[in-house]
Amino acid sequence: MLRQVIVDTSILIALIDQRDSHHEWARQQLGGIAPPLLTCEAVISEAWFLLKRVRNGREALLLLLEQDQISVEFDLNTELVSVVALMRRYQSVPAALADAELVRMAELYPNSSVFTLDGNFQIYRKNRNIPILLITH
Repeated sequence: MLRQVIVDTSILIALIDQRDSHHEWARQQLGGIAPPLLTCEAVISEAWFLLKRVRNGREALLLLLEQDQISVEFDLNTELVSVVALMRRYQSVPAALADAELVRMAELYPNSSVFTLDGNFQIYRKNRNIPILLITH
């Protein structure tokens, strides 16, 4: 069972929205992951915005947080210098704030994987040159 899995917005949407084309795949992957999924507030904020169109989507997101299935494990205030450096390094991609925070989380949790559908994570590197372990479709 995988531990220290960092979750991106795309997966949260896929898990919550049953109409999402990756819903079943994401749920199957979740079966091999020990909770909680780790994330940052920027991902929660993105998901909150995108789930406005999903019936009971926001409620489902809050329930995942309340039940400790998702845990916010990032402090932007503490990691701001590193996040800004990542955003500058990947400005040509461009990296969203949430992406930069997740890359930084991958650095802080060296044995982690990032659970995402975002192809940009194929480009991003932790510690400047180390590919990030991904759970992706």
